Amino acid sequence: MSPTRLLPALLLTVLLAGRAGAQAGPVFAPGGPDAAAYGQALGYPTAPPSPLLPQAYMVGDYSRFDRLLRANRIVRPASASPLRRAAQELRLTYRYRGASHTLSEFLDRNPATGLLIARGDTILFEHYQYARTDRDRLLSQSMAKTITAMLLGIAVSEGAIRSIDQPAADYVPGLAGTEFGRTSIRDLLHMASGIAFRETYDGTDDAAALNRALFSRVDPARAVARFNTREVPAGTRFHYAGIQSEVLGLVVASATHSSLAEYLQSRIWQPMGAEADATWTVDSTGHELAFCCVSAVLRDWARFALLLAHDGAWNGRQIIPRDWLEASTTVAAPFLAPRAVAPSYGYGNQVWLLPGPRRQFALLGIHGQRIFVDPAARLVLVHTAVWVKASANPAAGELRALWHALVEREATNP
Repeated sequence: MSPTRLLPALLLTVLLAGRAGAQAGPVFAPGGPDAAAYGQALGYPTAPPSPLLPQAYMVGDYSRFDRLLRANRIVRPASASPLRRAAQELRLTYRYRGASHTLSEFLDRNPATGLLIARGDTILFEHYQYARTDRDRLLSQSMAKTITAMLLGIAVSEGAIRSIDQPAADYVPGLAGTEFGRTSIRDLLHMASGIAFRETYDGTDDAAALNRALFSRVDPARAVARFNTREVPAGTRFHYAGIQSEVLGLVVASATHSSLAEYLQSRIWQPMGAEADATWTVDSTGHELAFCCVSAVLRDWARFALLLAHDGAWNGRQIIPRDWLEASTTVAAPFLAPRAVAPSYGYGNQVWLLPGPRRQFALLGIHGQRIFVDPAARLVLVHTAVWVKASANPAAGELRALWHALVEREATNP
């Protein structure tokens, strides 16, 4: 259905949501902040993906990514796990830069395509902007790194991977004799390989060079092996670089004799009861990009977040090993602690760790893809967006302020 045909229904939904006592969504809006610049008049068009994608194509590309590049399908199960809805939509006030704001004001000023808040198994808030709907598959960007790490933990529990202290080359023979091949799985999980790799999202960095190689029919192990300069000893310094996640994906695929999409489908997607198919973008050889590009509907992102919030269990079944998830979201070394890694985050096993006494963690992707998780409160926030700046966006701080206010409210209202 075209965006223009959706408009009457979307506007009606917005009007209904504004009435007192409205249930917790879903709520759709045909526009959003700066909608004209995002291509609203053209129905939010798409363009070939690029590191410097023009603003007018971001909404379209980030919700149609698997139509622009080849992707492997992750098939939903026969029936979805139920998600309840709160009788009334969440109303939340948070403070940012000395002023009070509401959830509606956040959406009015920040280019989110989707925002969903849930607790336990109950949706508290579910809104979409820019004519996106609950049937659109929204792009993960680097949130996929956490999925790769969870698959790796499952492979360890099944005995396919003997130890994360093994070097990557034990599972990826194409990396034998290379610095990445000599690096342990543990150090790769921690973004601590010590190998030089520049990731600045300017189209000229090493990340762009890796992508060009992966999409030029080069074997992914050979593409990785081109980066072979060790700057510091492994396990001594955090340095964020998606190539380390790519190596982890090669390890999982080789160890399990399965594609990442197939393994995700059988080990997580179907057991957690996803409501829709998802996709995972592949390189020119058919291998999934382990550092990026899973596309899923917003409620299935919420189901995955709630699975993490329940320490890997969902509907009475332990899907991700609890000890793996707890280890993945716990500081393993001082150089990985919050504020040592970044002012607002530490790092676990391909997971960002929030500072403070409560165990909280996040999945982060460029241009505003965010999932926040508080296991103690079984609370999650899922945010998909089209921030023009790849990183260092002011909206990031505001979203964290919103999250902290949400945790404070929900933690005191069991």
